[in-house]
Amino acid sequence: YDPALFDVGTVEGLAGRLGLVLSGVVGGGVGGVLGGLSLLSEGERRLVVGGWNATSFPVPWGSLGGLFGERVRCAPGAVAVVSGGVRLTYGELDVWSDRLAWWLVRSGVGVEDRVGVVVERSVELVVALLAVVKAGGVYVPVDGRAPVGRRRSVLAQAGVGVVVTAAEVGAVFPGGSGEVSGGGSGDWSGDGSGGGWPVGGPGVVVDPENAAYVMFTSGSSGCAKGVVVRHRDVVSLVFGRCFGGGGHERVLLHSPVAFDASTYELWVPLLRGGTVVVAPAGVVDAGVLRRVVSGFGVSGLWLTAGLFRLLAQDDPGCLAGVREVWTGGDVVSAGAVRAVLGACGGLRVVDGYGPTETTTFATCFVMGDVGGVPDVVPIGRPLDNVRVYVLDGGLGVVAPGVVGELFVAGEGVARGYWGRAGLTAERFVADPFGPGGSRMYRTGDVVRWRGDGVLEFVGRVDDQVKVRGFRIEPAEVESVLGACAGVAECVVVAREDQPGVKRLVGYVVAAEGVAPDVSVLRSYVAEVLPDYMVPAAFVVLDRLPLSVNGKVDRRALPAPDFSRACGGFVPARTDSERIVAGIWADVLGLERVGVEDNFFELGGDSIL
Repeated sequence: YDPALFDVGTVEGLAGRLGLVLSGVVGGGVGGVLGGLSLLSEGERRLVVGGWNATSFPVPWGSLGGLFGERVRCAPGAVAVVSGGVRLTYGELDVWSDRLAWWLVRSGVGVEDRVGVVVERSVELVVALLAVVKAGGVYVPVDGRAPVGRRRSVLAQAGVGVVVTAAEVGAVFPGGSGEVSGGGSGDWSGDGSGGGWPVGGPGVVVDPENAAYVMFTSGSSGCAKGVVVRHRDVVSLVFGRCFGGGGHERVLLHSPVAFDASTYELWVPLLRGGTVVVAPAGVVDAGVLRRVVSGFGVSGLWLTAGLFRLLAQDDPGCLAGVREVWTGGDVVSAGAVRAVLGACGGLRVVDGYGPTETTTFATCFVMGDVGGVPDVVPIGRPLDNVRVYVLDGGLGVVAPGVVGELFVAGEGVARGYWGRAGLTAERFVADPFGPGGSRMYRTGDVVRWRGDGVLEFVGRVDDQVKVRGFRIEPAEVESVLGACAGVAECVVVAREDQPGVKRLVGYVVAAEGVAPDVSVLRSYVAEVLPDYMVPAAFVVLDRLPLSVNGKVDRRALPAPDFSRACGGFVPARTDSERIVAGIWADVLGLERVGVEDNFFELGGDSIL
């Protein structure tokens, strides 16, 4: 067919007369319809709905606190948490978290009451999250690095009544000093002799259907939305076969607590009898990874696709000794996977895909040798008890090889969005292929089945983007930027002007008679949003380019000139300055960097 000769109606009519199925119309327009023209036999339909989704596997039925208690009874002396020189056994962690759980109950926390947790990664963080679920509460993790306004907004939206900080955790430390000085140093007997604490935990009955946490993600309406995840969702993830085989016995806890990768990093080792290895404070780089792997025997960890790529470029051997690395949150580089596998014998790299709404991971693709890495790394097959469908705009099943939107069903699909009934109904819809009453989550991701039952990621049906592993709705950033004084119009996009380096860029049209100061714009946005949502560059335009239908033409937006971001150029004057400037220029892809230039205003971020 010549697309120029047919409109959409003509193609649809022709397809109907030929008995063809129109599938994968994800972008509208003639190109989308022609791209989705496919024959779907009944056998193919049974295969993509049932055969490739035959994932049923028995997992325990219980709450997080209850299943942790079983691990304590089985091996109370096994090491549960390691952080520097601190080692807590399962028994010791149980006593400490019991005391904090009692404190929460006495503070009025009941089943499904939200509890804010503002604790940086540490032993105290592990204690706090465990204590909240033991008390029947729902933890709302808050990134302590986020602006104060953002933290207050999250806590207010969730209706948090009690907030736990490191001070509260330390106050009930069995040693009595309020400071963690090492496992075994305090009164771990739990006999009620220290501080009047009762023996054991508060004994709150928690059903697996109860919510375990509310985690906030970027929202297209201009404010963050809280995803409500149940105990059963986390349990199904933890006890899937993908985490068996010994690769996740000692897992590195390093992700921000408000990032859903922390669900894997905490609960997989704790509920399977392994050890949580808390990463040291600061940025996790190749040197840190080498130290924690060799010093603490880390066997499994998660890395965002961007950080994984940088490690593969700088020091692919830094993961030697690790048995399994999961990576994702964005497109995974095949070259990076090959580099790491080539440098680290015995390692498996897994592309793990899943939105927060499906409890961290929904599919995975395992790569164990350089020859087994395809040029385009797919997102793989569904995990145990997860079902995935590739559907067209009318929720019809598409044939293998045809693009469509990905829907996730089965275990792990969250309850919905906290306090957002309308949005929940829009994104969590009835599953016509599953048991009665089951639901599926509309991911907004465009994928296709390979002929062997593996899913390939294609793109998005909306404007949502992934930057540094974080899901971002540009509309939320635009709502903040647009509220800045002197801004008449704005648009925010994610650009990839350098291969593998994705950055947010804010385009601004000033109000009449105003000359926006880029540093003021940056400071204003940074006061409201977390750092990963602050654009790397701001470009001031006379007007936003429009397409023929009057919408903003994002393809016509100019690339930012980072070399001019900091104004006047001041050359390096000493050898040290020249070395640093050269490194910055190389990392940021710039011709030159001056000594008074700001790394972040030149397009840098913490992952670089």
